[in-house]
Amino acid sequence: MTGPARPPARPPVRGGIGLLLRGCEWLAAMLVVVEVVLLLAGVVSRYGFDAPLVWSDELAGAVFLWLAMLGAVIALARGEHMRLGAVVALAGPRLAARLHALAAAVVAVFVLEIVVPAYDYALEQWQITSPALEFPDGLRVAAILAAAVLMLVLAAHRLFVAAGTRGGLLAMAVVVALALALFLARPWLIGLGNWNLVLFFVVLVAVAVGIGVPIAFAFGTATLSYLALVTHIPLSIVVSRMDSGMTGLVLLAVPLFVFLGLLIEMTGLARALIDFLSALLGHVRGGLSYVLIAAMYLVSGISGSKAADMAAVAPALFPEMRARGADPGRLVALLASSGAMAETIPPSLVLITIGSVTGVSIAGLFDGGLLPALVGAIGLALVVFLQARREPGPRVARAGLGQIARRFLIALPALALPFMIRAAVVDGIATATEVSTLGVAYAIVMGLFVYRSFDWRRLGAILVETASLSGAILFIIGTATSMGWALTQSGFARALVAAMTGMPGGKAGFLAVSIVAFAVLGSVLEGIPAIILFGPLLFPAARALHVHEVHYAIVVVLAMGLGLFAPPFGVGFYAACAIGRVPPDEAFAKIWPYLAILLVAVVLVAAFPWLAVSG
Repeated sequence: MTGPARPPARPPVRGGIGLLLRGCEWLAAMLVVVEVVLLLAGVVSRYGFDAPLVWSDELAGAVFLWLAMLGAVIALARGEHMRLGAVVALAGPRLAARLHALAAAVVAVFVLEIVVPAYDYALEQWQITSPALEFPDGLRVAAILAAAVLMLVLAAHRLFVAAGTRGGLLAMAVVVALALALFLARPWLIGLGNWNLVLFFVVLVAVAVGIGVPIAFAFGTATLSYLALVTHIPLSIVVSRMDSGMTGLVLLAVPLFVFLGLLIEMTGLARALIDFLSALLGHVRGGLSYVLIAAMYLVSGISGSKAADMAAVAPALFPEMRARGADPGRLVALLASSGAMAETIPPSLVLITIGSVTGVSIAGLFDGGLLPALVGAIGLALVVFLQARREPGPRVARAGLGQIARRFLIALPALALPFMIRAAVVDGIATATEVSTLGVAYAIVMGLFVYRSFDWRRLGAILVETASLSGAILFIIGTATSMGWALTQSGFARALVAAMTGMPGGKAGFLAVSIVAFAVLGSVLEGIPAIILFGPLLFPAARALHVHEVHYAIVVVLAMGLGLFAPPFGVGFYAACAIGRVPPDEAFAKIWPYLAILLVAVVLVAAFPWLAVSG
């Protein structure tokens, strides 16, 4: 068993292209800083001085779109857009290289097709001025046009440098020939009616994702192709839907929570948490495994990014666990299943995304996600207990009360952060968007003055990484939103809602089917694109069956977490293997007991709504 294939190593970017990329990275890093300052200033002004800055959200929204699009450009240059590589991994080296070239050609064609619609949309928005600052909205949405041009340059460079001139031209010829064949088949395609949805949004997306096209570009290509070939809708609507999908106010939190997740590792907060938990539990059988579960639960409440959670916990715990004789494959299996367990712990980016696209209360989701995750954590701890009974006890002395107390005092600022974040949202001090800035400010102060481990030399790289990861997340939200809009306009939404509400078993049957469906979607699409595509379609069905929307949200997020961290397709599983530096085949057979107990936890949460909904 191998992990998903990655595209070939990024060719060295030199000369004018390299200078262009470094300029994008520098500007994106500056925009992350500006975003933090703007939103934090809004919180301080409103809550501290009772003088709201009426223009801060407006300016933050404009800065945010530029940050998201520049981040998407950087992610493309770095090969960091979400993709499925498991199919390409089965091919031989020669065929895999050709598939990578074909995928790069699809990306190049997509961004080429979107340049003119992006220009038209920017011209349309130029006539609209912002209410407070009164600048043309075209300045804001010009970010999409600029990013399309930059991505076109980078995609062409990557294609012809990595695949060579001959390989690049051959890949482009294949994509152009396929596009021409579809164009000539327009009369036949139009006659298919709604079967076009299967052709474009199932077959075309599956083929594109299968050959390694990043998921965002596969969604965008399918949507553009569908609208261009079988409808008379102007293609600028794709750009418009991308804009609306990426610029929801609550999504401003995405880059800031990603930044926060990277900061907690650099500033020593994560290390302090783990040291305290190790002193408390490290002497018992399986003690460090319990520490890992507890650390993932607590750290998830700080960062909101599962990759950042695992990257913060694993390097601090794995060396000692290996030194005590732990099986590396089991370590990664537990790390991955702990990531799945923690998907509903606020401020999870998936919860924020659900709130953005479905209108479910963010505060309600934050409040409802803690207890279900605790059920999963208890289940994982039970598996650890059963496994540890057959192992010799660790040769580690029990920490004294004095040592535990000292570690607790050191960890107290870190322990307080997740509770501070949750309280700030629930008590109305800050919105779900703004609360991340409080966490960033808190982490910086703790790193500078308490833990004294703030590494200024790493700050630039962290800012660029924040922009890249955020751009990858937000770009897929944008293209998935446009795809979801096209599906809705076709009447698919009504048919899906009717089918789901007509499931045998009523509410229970609907929840059971939803668990299976979102587990599969989480494995193939990952959590965020899956919820963007299907959340707006299925939440109305849940309401029609009188399923509480917060309860339903928590159930589907837990189900998606199972899929995201389940081999052979779950991207989170391979991320855990990469972070733990363990080959996937060593963990493949050992993760199933953990995932099985998490499935039991999902069923329990589905059966007992009070676990997610108080009152």
